Amino acid sequence: MKVIRVVAAVICDSMEHKTKIFATARGYGEFKGGWEFPGGKIEPGETPQQAVVREIKEELDATVKVGNLITTIEYDYPTFHLSMDCFWCEIESGEIKLLEAEAARWLGKDELDSVEWLPADVRVVEEIREGMEKYTDDK
Repeated sequence: MKVIRVVAAVICDSMEHKTKIFATARGYGEFKGGWEFPGGKIEPGETPQQAVVREIKEELDATVKVGNLITTIEYDYPTFHLSMDCFWCEIESGEIKLLEAEAARWLGKDELDSVEWLPADVRVVEEIREGMEKYTDDK
């Protein structure tokens, strides 16, 4: 089975506070309309962190600061295996513009289940919820 290596940016309002995260609805292809974390394929010679920065610039016209790796998701779709490195990120400069997505939302911890996540992204949501709760519990 073909393996596709990608990165996903879990963009939060603040690396320290993580009260909201940014999700996009895919604007093209087989999974059009499904909700996901922005990102894309890692190019040859690129680190995952470099790929996150490049992909967010291409998809959202903004520059992100890349934080810690949240998790690596391994997921089998019918025609390929997805290996997705997911990183906490925050906007460093620029205003978010949707260049590829058809919609976007900032979601609080209690809103994470309000969108139809793509299958691989569903697994990331639980990790994110824990990360967001960890901050909330520390208040």
